[in-house]
Amino acid sequence: MVSFTVAGGDERALRVMRRLEIGCEATSLGGVETLVSTPFNSSHFSLTPAERRAARIDDGMIRVSCGVEPVDALVEDFRRALDATA
Repeated sequence: MVSFTVAGGDERALRVMRRLEIGCEATSLGGVETLVSTPFNSSHFSLTPAERRAARIDDGMIRVSCGVEPVDALVEDFRRALDATA
């Protein structure tokens, strides 16, 4: 499990996540495939923005549960999605 924050906040995080070809958007991060979610609209949806910040859930955070895909393919998938939304 990894998480990172992209510049541009939650809206860009959604755009990045939805541009991935390998990583799949999911509300649950359990499985053999790479799954991604944005906490602001899934696991921490019920919290206010201030409560999320207090919990260290920054705007633009993407959570990734890495699957069994080749590492090089995952890195390229994320690079492509980040570049496409810059």
